[in-house]
Amino acid sequence: MSGDGSAITLWGPQLLDKGARFRLWAPGLASLSLRHGGAEHAMHAAAEGWFDIEIAAARPGDPYAFILPDGLAVPDPAARAQADSVHDPSRLCDPHAYEWRIPDWPGRPWEEAVISEIHIGTFTPEGTFRAAIEKLPHLAETGITAVEIMPVAQFSGERGWGYDGVLPFAPHRAYGTPEDMKAFIDAAHGHGLMVLLDVVYNHFGPDGNYIHAYAPDFFDPERGTPWGAAIDYAKFPVRRFFIENALYWIEEFRLDGLRLDAIDNVRDPDSDPEILVEIARAIRAAFPDRRIHLTTEDNRNITALHERDQEGGVPLYTGEWNDDFHNIAHVIATGESEGYYADFTEDRWAKMARALAEGFVYQGETSPVSGAAQGHPSTHLPPAAFVDFLQNHDQTGNRAFGERLLPLAPAPLVRTLTAILLLSPHIPLLFMGEEWGETRPFAFFTDFEGELAEIVREGRRREFGAFAAFEDPALRATIPDPNALSTFTASKIDWQAAESPEGTAWRAFVRDLLAQRAKTITPHLAATGGNCGRILAAEEGVIAVSWALAGRAVHMRANLTATSRAAPDLPGKLFHAEQGAGKSGDMPPYGTAFTTELPALP
Repeated sequence: MSGDGSAITLWGPQLLDKGARFRLWAPGLASLSLRHGGAEHAMHAAAEGWFDIEIAAARPGDPYAFILPDGLAVPDPAARAQADSVHDPSRLCDPHAYEWRIPDWPGRPWEEAVISEIHIGTFTPEGTFRAAIEKLPHLAETGITAVEIMPVAQFSGERGWGYDGVLPFAPHRAYGTPEDMKAFIDAAHGHGLMVLLDVVYNHFGPDGNYIHAYAPDFFDPERGTPWGAAIDYAKFPVRRFFIENALYWIEEFRLDGLRLDAIDNVRDPDSDPEILVEIARAIRAAFPDRRIHLTTEDNRNITALHERDQEGGVPLYTGEWNDDFHNIAHVIATGESEGYYADFTEDRWAKMARALAEGFVYQGETSPVSGAAQGHPSTHLPPAAFVDFLQNHDQTGNRAFGERLLPLAPAPLVRTLTAILLLSPHIPLLFMGEEWGETRPFAFFTDFEGELAEIVREGRRREFGAFAAFEDPALRATIPDPNALSTFTASKIDWQAAESPEGTAWRAFVRDLLAQRAKTITPHLAATGGNCGRILAAEEGVIAVSWALAGRAVHMRANLTATSRAAPDLPGKLFHAEQGAGKSGDMPPYGTAFTTELPALP
C-alpha cells in the first residue's frame, strides 16, 4: 500500500448505476449471506477472506445485514448509517443526498484556530446536529474559529461520550442522520468555522462489536488495550478500514480535520510505514489543495509525527494535545496532587514556564509517578504545534463528579490562566460553555444495560478508591452512576447561564481576549518556527516568558499566587492586563500582563 489514497475502496456498500454492491472481510467464515428485501442472498467468496454481492434492487434507505452460517445477523462494520441500534440492520445511504450550500469552502489556516470542543448530545437541550446549528453564531461571535466534535461513531445505547463506538463510519442515530451532520458542518462553514472530528482508531466498544465473530484476525491476540482487544494494523484489510474511514469523513462530510484519540494505543511497530504515518500520508495525498488539520492525543509526549519540513510545512500531523500544560495549570489552580498530578507538584513555576516557552514539560525527564523517562525534546517545534487547554472532556469528565475548573479554584486565578491560554502563541482549546464560565459538571455517562452496566458502574467507583477523598466505600457510592439518565442530563450545558450577568461578563472577557489574539498574535504564527520561547523568570509564583514570533516579540508576566510579587519589567506596548497589573515592578495577586514590541527578539 503506497499511502497515496488512491487504492480502491474495500469497505462498506457502494451504490451502482443499478442497485448496490455489498462487501465484507470475513476470513473466519466459509460462507456468508446478505439479508435484503426480505430475502437472504448467498454472497460470493472472493480472495483473501472477502465476500461480495451485487443486489440490483437495492435502494438508498434500505436495511441490510450480513448473516453468518450459525444464523447470527450482524451489521456492516463500515455501515454509513444504522436502521436502529448497533445490534440491528444497517441502512444503505446515498452519499450525494445532501446538497451543500457552501461547496467550495476554502478552510482556514491552522494558525487561526481557536477551538471549542463540544459533545453533540450535551451541547444543546435537544442533543442533535440540527439543534447545534442554532448555536453556531454564538461561537463565531465569541471569536472561536473551529468546532471540534467528540466522537459520533455509533455506539451502544442512546447516550455516551462516543469513545466506545463500534460502527466508525455511521453517525450516531441519536444525534441525527448523516445528512443532519453534513448540514451542521455546512452551517459552520457559513459562519467561518472549521469543523474537526474526534476519531477513535485504538479500540472498539464493549457492546455491539461483532467483528470477532467473522474476522478474529482483525485483532492481535498478543496485545490488549485499557479498553479491550488490540487491533492488528499490520493486516492489509485492517489498515484499509481505518485509512478509508479517515478519508471518508474528510471527503464525504467535508471536515476540516481529525483529532486521533489516544494514539499511544495505536501500535504498529513492524509496519513500514506505521499505520499513523500511512493515514496522514493518505489524507495529504488525497486532498493536496485543501487545508486539512490533523491532531493527536498521546501521553508519551512524542514529536516524530509533528515535525515540520524545511519550508515549515506539515507532512503528517499538525498539532498535539498538550496535557502537560493542562496538568501544571490545574495543579497551580487547585493544589491537587494525586494521580498523574503528582508529576507536576514539584518546581511548578518552572514547569509552567517551560510548557509556555517550549511545549512539553516532560521532554525526557523521569516521571515521579511512573519512574520512567517521559517525553521527547519539543522546543524545536513551532508554538502552533501544541493545542493547550485548561479544561476538556477528559480532564473534566474523568473527575469523580465532573467538576469544572471555576468551582475548584479562585475566580481571579482562573481568569488569569484563561488570559494566558488565549494569548500564548499555542493553539487554544475551550471546552463547551467555558467561554461563559460554565459551572455545570460534565460527568462520565453511558447507556449500557445488565451486567455490562454493573461492571462500568462499579469499575468507575473502584477507580477512585485510590484517592484519599474516596477511601470510604460510602463516599464512593455517591459518585454518579454513569448509566443513570440523570448523570447525562446534568451534563448538558446551561445556555441560560450564558445570558446571566456573570455569564455575559465572562463571555465579554473571552471575546476581548480573542479579539486581541486575532490582532496581535495570530498574524505572526504562520511564519514562526521553533525555539521561539524564552524563560526569564520562574520562581515564587512569578512566571516571565517571551516569544520571538515572526516580526513581533510578545512578553508575558504573571503572578499565580494570592500575594503581590516582584516581577521583571515589561518592555514594549501593553495590550492586555489582569488584576491591575502593569509593565513594571510589582505584580498584584493573580495579575498578568502582556506586551508586544518591534522588532522581534533575536
